[in-house]
This record gives sequence, C-alpha cells and structure tokens, in this order.
Amino acid sequence: MAEKRSPTWEWDELVLVCDLMAFPPGGRVEWYRLLEEHAEVRELSEMLQRLPLHAPEQRGARFRTPGAVARKGENIRQWHESFGHGHNNGGKRDREVLDHFLRNPVEMHKQAEALRLEYRAGNLADLPSLEADVDEGAAEGSVLRRLHLVRERDPALRQKKIDAVLEAEGSLACEVCTFDFERFYGERGKGFAEVHHAVPLHITGPTKTRLGDLVVLCSNCHRMIHRGKEWLTPDELRGRVRG
Repeated sequence: MAEKRSPTWEWDELVLVCDLMAFPPGGRVEWYRLLEEHAEVRELSEMLQRLPLHAPEQRGARFRTPGAVARKGENIRQWHESFGHGHNNGGKRDREVLDHFLRNPVEMHKQAEALRLEYRAGNLADLPSLEADVDEGAAEGSVLRRLHLVRERDPALRQKKIDAVLEAEGSLACEVCTFDFERFYGERGKGFAEVHHAVPLHITGPTKTRLGDLVVLCSNCHRMIHRGKEWLTPDELRGRVRG
C-alpha cells in the first residue's frame, strides 16, 4: 500500500519556516540551511504537527517531521536570489511567502511571533473552520484569521461594545459608512450592528481584547473589510467609500 502523501503546506506553516531562516537563533547567519538535527527544526516540527490546520486523516507517517521541515526550508531558500535559483521542488506558495518576507521582514516576523505566542498560550485548539467566502492566502494566514473571527464573535464582548456605543452616542451608526440599522429598519433594527476587531492579532498577540480595539460596522462594510487576500482597516475602507 502506498504511503499517504502529506497535505500541501499552508501559509502559516511556510511563514514559520521562513521566519526560522530569516531571523535565525543562536547567532546563525540569515537564510542558513535547515538540518533535521537542529534543535530549532525539531521544535518547529513539533509545533507544526500540533497546529489545527490539517485533519488527522490527512497526515501521513512523515507529516511535518524534522526532515520534512528541513526539505521545505531548502525549497524556500532556493528561491532566494542569493542562491541562484537552482533546481527547486518548491511551489508557488513557497515563493509567495518568501517574497512577502523579503519585502516586509519585520511585519512577517511579527506574524510568526504571534503564531508562536498563541500556540504556547494554548489558544489554537478547536478553532472553527473558515467561512467559505473568506479568501485563502490572506496576509495573516488561516490560523490567525480564525482566531480573529473567534474573538469578534464573542457574544459578551460584542454586547458590551454595543452598549458602550449606545450609552455614549445614543445610536449605532457604522463607523465606515454611517449606516444605522434602527434608522433604516425601525424597531426591527434597534440595537443591531456588527462588531469588528480592528487590531491585527500579530500586533496584539494573546492579549485580552479591550472595547477600544473594536469598531461598530454594518454587515456590508464588515464583509468588505474581510474580503480579499489582505484585510482592510476601517480607515482604509472609509477612504474608499468617501473616494
């Protein structure tokens, strides 16, 4: 019987592999060659095996072993211009993540750090599936996006935000387009709005959400913020609406 093939590497996994080479531990040079005997490679292998990205039935005997991590690192490294683009078994996503790292190394390092912090804090178990219409390949990867959505949908936090805005302003207008459900729908829309977590998780890390981190949105603006490979901030969407 043929050995089960390991699933395709996800954005989050590639970010962590890239980060190991771009921000090396122990005084190693940047973009060094990963070897399966390296302690940091074994540690990353263990983390990748525990991330909630692939169902158990998808995982073969060699799923994200230290050897697999080392091979993936070499595939990515060979896309780096310093290594001459030799023979490469890597895929399109490998190069895409590398390109993001080369353009925005500090930002990508923050994403990797956020993933590690959430993993160590035990916040990655039992994450829900992504909605079908949330685009794949977003800049924060699927794990951080799923955590983001979980925090947005905390009913107690959502209600606290709505109550605070009503007390302060007397109405619930979308902070992007000013749409007010009660003004448009009458009694049926009273007290209704959606709440968006405006601060990216790779900035906040595993911290307690404050009401000031949340913004009130209408359903349309909320979906427009989450649509596409890179989510917009409320200010960015507001600029597009006014433009």
